[in-house]
Amino acid sequence: MSIAIVGAGLGGLALARVLRVNGVDAVVYEREASRDARGQGGMLDIHSGQRALREAGLIEEFHAIARGEGQDMRLLEPDGTLLLQEDTPDDAPLARPEVDRADLRDLLVDSLPEGTVRWGRAFTSAENGVLCFADGSTVKYDLLVGADGAQSRVRALLTDARPAHIGQNIVEVGIPDIDRTHPDLAAMVGRGNYWVLGAGLSLGAQRNGDGRVRIGLSFYNTDEDWFAASGIPFDDPAAAKARLIDLLDGWDPRFIALIEACDDTVVPRSITSLPVGLTWPSAPDVTLVGDAAHLMPPVGEGANMALLDGALLGLELAARPDDFPAAVKEYEREMFERTGAAARMSAEMQELLMSPDAARRLLAFFQPG
Repeated sequence: MSIAIVGAGLGGLALARVLRVNGVDAVVYEREASRDARGQGGMLDIHSGQRALREAGLIEEFHAIARGEGQDMRLLEPDGTLLLQEDTPDDAPLARPEVDRADLRDLLVDSLPEGTVRWGRAFTSAENGVLCFADGSTVKYDLLVGADGAQSRVRALLTDARPAHIGQNIVEVGIPDIDRTHPDLAAMVGRGNYWVLGAGLSLGAQRNGDGRVRIGLSFYNTDEDWFAASGIPFDDPAAAKARLIDLLDGWDPRFIALIEACDDTVVPRSITSLPVGLTWPSAPDVTLVGDAAHLMPPVGEGANMALLDGALLGLELAARPDDFPAAVKEYEREMFERTGAAARMSAEMQELLMSPDAARRLLAFFQPG
């Protein structure tokens, strides 16, 4: 039985690895030319997803690249008021460690035999058990797994649902080698996550494993055309940073200094999600994992759900090698329930972040009572 996985993200790679551990072969087809074709984003908070890494036989390797200090958190208001500071003891368990997405992806890719991931294979269509690629090549499959992310093309084989804008637009900037270039700002941000929450606007700074601090300015209650109307000249990094500083009018000078210290990488990102609780009638030869199945607001659940999707689908397929349709149906039953709950929680957290008193509400979330 031939298993074709479209997309070499965390979900697709976890699936391929768990299948491999259980003696089942699969091939991953990825549109990018190589693993280094583009940046893989920042740090991930891996908690429930650690189960997937155990099933993949990679938990020790994961612990070796995870950053326990990434669990640190500081929460502030725009006027500089510190609401919460949590510093992780050196001997604390790795309950929610941060890991560089690129490092985690590399760990999964390197765990697979050479040739398992076929780079430069852009999926275009599938019909009657034949997978078609942009270069004109085709392969046959018995099961097609869409692991191709938010803009999944495989998803259309199962549902008409499409991601919709959720009222959030992010501008990403960053400070490279911050300990050397700006030690004062490095000390302010700390070792983990640094949050400043205002009314309709937040600043999130996150220490990455390569010494870069990745900063996201989130503009809430904005529409998908907001970037065009914002006056941010993305083709002119210096002017773009100046405009971002204008939009932080009234914020503490320390936060302004963070933006002033950033390099010339200024990236706009429009945030979308799929409907909460999305399901579809089970098909015998197609299913989805990760963002292709349940794109959520970016509040820390997406990567974990993708890893679990891949691992749990892999276990179901390995347990039913002669009955893929039954394995897919059982996987989807569990996945719909698990990710539906995660999507509802993510939507509630998104609503909190978009509220006028987001900082105080988040403080109450972390310190109930």
